[in-house]
Amino acid sequence: MHNATLTCPECGFAQEAEMPGDPCVFFFQCVNCDTVPRPLAGDCCVFCSYADKLCPIKQQQSTDPR
Repeated sequence: MHNATLTCPECGFAQEAEMPGDPCVFFFQCVNCDTVPRPLAGDCCVFCSYADKLCPIKQQQSTDPR
């Protein structure tokens, strides 16, 4: 598993979270304000929308030479 920092779009609080290896994460709960953000339109998961790193699936796709 990889770690990433998720930033809440509501309050701006940054929290460390583990990214799963293959399933996408569709929501997370901010530990500061209890908001539950969902992915932005066109993003597969909350990591692609609100984290400092893309999810592992997108990371693999961007390095896949196919």
